[in-house]
Amino acid sequence: MDCEHPHDLDTALAALADDPEATVLAGGTDVMVDLSFGHPHPSHVIALRRVAELTEWERGRIGAGVTYRRLERGPAGALAQASRTVGSPQIRNAGTIGGNVATASPAGDTLPVIAACDAAIEVASRDGGVRLVPWSEFFVGVKRTSLRPGELVTAVVFPEEMPARHEFGKIGMRNAMVISMVSACVTRAADGATAVALGSVAPTPLRATMAEAMISARPDPDEAALAEFARLVSDEVRPITDHRGTEAYRRHASGVLARRLLERCLDGGGR
Repeated sequence: MDCEHPHDLDTALAALADDPEATVLAGGTDVMVDLSFGHPHPSHVIALRRVAELTEWERGRIGAGVTYRRLERGPAGALAQASRTVGSPQIRNAGTIGGNVATASPAGDTLPVIAACDAAIEVASRDGGVRLVPWSEFFVGVKRTSLRPGELVTAVVFPEEMPARHEFGKIGMRNAMVISMVSACVTRAADGATAVALGSVAPTPLRATMAEAMISARPDPDEAALAEFARLVSDEVRPITDHRGTEAYRRHASGVLARRLLERCLDGGGR
């Protein structure tokens, strides 16, 4: 196995341009799991841990190499909450937001936050330069993205103006170190505009747009409005049955979780 360790972004992009099929390694938390399950060993690895540009974090631009450990200690509300739920301390010290995005698993913990906040994915290549891809165009299927050959995720870019309140939560088969059966992020702006995004209930992160429109029009939602919000969320998700949970349970849990997060927002959640 051939392994390269570039020290700057230009060198990393050049290496990827020369071999677009190379395995890109950041924290390695997904790649090593694949290897432990008997997947073929990669013939060429481009390791990114020494690329300092990818670890930069300036306001809403979070470099792809920023670890969950840094995110959970940061100021980014729901993103910090999501990061605290990822694996063990060892995984959070190694895993990165860029790896979570590029892997594009439906259960990726940061993805509902990215979708609810309408963040964009910054990608770069040696020959194509830098481009910003809306999250809704980046994730195209189960572990599938719109990355072009030779492109690398370099950052996640959040809007300059974030919602006043934002909350993340997930439901799994146990309380810690668990892959979610349902995850969600709800945001609520000062004017009442609400967004709700969910993970593990569709091939890609999903926005419950009908639920958003209904609850955004209610400046002070009452019990009936909260119940309707939960019902609409449950109707909009597209879950499957697998070894972690049934379609019916995921659908029910989606509405319950989204309502609880909305209630936290209404009570002054987020930070």
